[in-house]
Amino acid sequence: MQDLEFSEIVGLICKEDSRFDRKAYTFVRQALDHTVKEVKRKNPERTGKSQHVSGAELLHGIRAYALDQFGPLAKTVLNTWGIRRCTDFGDIVFNLIEYNVFSKTENDRREDFADIYDFDEAFVKPFAPTRARRTRSSGSVGAA
Repeated sequence: MQDLEFSEIVGLICKEDSRFDRKAYTFVRQALDHTVKEVKRKNPERTGKSQHVSGAELLHGIRAYALDQFGPLAKTVLNTWGIRRCTDFGDIVFNLIEYNVFSKTENDRREDFADIYDFDEAFVKPFAPTRARRTRSSGSVGAA
């Protein structure tokens, strides 16, 4: 399996598990790279060969990366790819682990990806208006 390219591996995974679009796997891989860089930038003491991040760290990194890449369309894009909750990201990650694209420690579990955030709170709320629009009063401003 090691000789296969990422796109070929994703093709094999999608034949076995068709819940998620191929683009979802590419996105999660890019989000992992982004997350590792951010974790190392924020925590310089975590330098070294290991690029491992926890499920929660990855989910927060995925959220930040999705908001950066897709803005207010993040939830729509993710839903289009079949991703509707945090556990879906965990399923994608563990599919990639099964094909040796990602690695895990003995402490990593699918449950690490359960209910870290709600998709509406994470991807919709940041773009929602902060307060209701005021209606004009009966008098017109600037009227003579």
